Amino acid sequence: MTSLHQPAPRYDLLQAPLIGRLLRWRWGRLVGQLLLLAVALLMLFDGFTGPKLAPTNIATVVTWVHYRGFVMFALLLVGNLFCMSCPFTLPRTLAKRLSGNGRRWPRRLRNKWIAITVLLLFFWLYEWLDLWASPLLTAWIILAYFVAAFVLEAFFAESPFCKYVCPLGTFNFVSSTISPLQISVRSQDTCHTCVGKECVNGSTAVLGCGTELFAPQIKSNLDCTLCLDCARACPHDNVALAWRNPLAEVSRADTWPRRWDVNLLILIFAFTGVGNAFGMVPPVYQLEAWLMGVLQTNNEGLILLLVFGVLDLLLPVGLGVVAAWGSRKLSQNHESLRLNVARYAPAFAPLAFAIWFAHYAGFHFLTGALAIIPVLQNFLLDVGISWFGQPNWALGPLLPMSWIDPFELLALLVGTAASLHVVGERARLVRDEFAAQLPWIFLLLVLAVSALVIMYLPMEMRGVG
Repeated sequence: MTSLHQPAPRYDLLQAPLIGRLLRWRWGRLVGQLLLLAVALLMLFDGFTGPKLAPTNIATVVTWVHYRGFVMFALLLVGNLFCMSCPFTLPRTLAKRLSGNGRRWPRRLRNKWIAITVLLLFFWLYEWLDLWASPLLTAWIILAYFVAAFVLEAFFAESPFCKYVCPLGTFNFVSSTISPLQISVRSQDTCHTCVGKECVNGSTAVLGCGTELFAPQIKSNLDCTLCLDCARACPHDNVALAWRNPLAEVSRADTWPRRWDVNLLILIFAFTGVGNAFGMVPPVYQLEAWLMGVLQTNNEGLILLLVFGVLDLLLPVGLGVVAAWGSRKLSQNHESLRLNVARYAPAFAPLAFAIWFAHYAGFHFLTGALAIIPVLQNFLLDVGISWFGQPNWALGPLLPMSWIDPFELLALLVGTAASLHVVGERARLVRDEFAAQLPWIFLLLVLAVSALVIMYLPMEMRGVG
């Protein structure tokens, strides 16, 4: 066990008069889970039985417009609220009874490689199968999440689906590294003398941390589902949900393990933000047509696998290693490439989040948030309820369309500035000279400019009429 290190939190949300009591309540998480379960069941019903046109179906509009927008705003303003209220883990108690003291997740798989693979596969399938345009496929994906989460919980004694597999969780984990809330403790001495360690082991009434994080040793939001089971299980009421500087986690040197999988995940997360946006602009279709001619094939799945394999995997890994090599050469430092990547890759988290925020919250959500109104009206008409009138399919934008480009520009500029600041902070910790930072600064700027250029190209709306 490593040493306890955290200072006492200055601001603890769990001590707030109303919200704190709700969050600490034994059934507090269940309230959010039941709410999202109701939404998920409605999406499944309409996805399997409702209109086949995506902009008129609850499953596609909520999944590909509203869910992504709400998640990004929640991560920016609070933290990982979706994983906190995740409906897929509702049967966790039943699954744990089946697993009992079941087998442990294989040691060789206790890393982020599966999560990276599944995340990349998801983005490829999203483009190849046009998931955003298919209510039926969207419903099957939702159902598959329920099944996968339950099966893995039932077979293994920990929560491997959340920690090692789930692409939604992986997306949220990385994004939440710049969120303003983090689990902490009020008194290190209390944790030091605690015998049962219920925050991680659980109590008779409440399961402990599903991803097996020990509250006083938590340095990062990575792997934290924010379920607050640690707070509910703690017999000393010693767990806090503390406010923090959003850049504190990515600026410190001791928050993340210096492993290839964790730090390459950050770079891949940043590049997939650009790649996902690139899949919606005209040049991607020109590139597909050219590759089909060169390779003499009409297999779109293969072409897209090639395009996004390069954009989302080869480029972040290759350019990350090249930047580390250049940084090491310029600093005359003989440390390994892995350590150099581990030093500077976390600095990409703010820019990566800004790219996804500009795309999901800015473009998709702000241009289509009101589309849910006619979709719900249409659903109610289909089930015989006409109280809310005929749907107005012209509804969609939440803000004037002329505001979207400036919104995206502001998000990208703030994210770029934050990442550049973190590069300097991380270099200062080890007294790296400015020359050693230059390859990483250059890579950050190239990524930011690429994102800006793509965001300003004509882009498919997707999910709305």
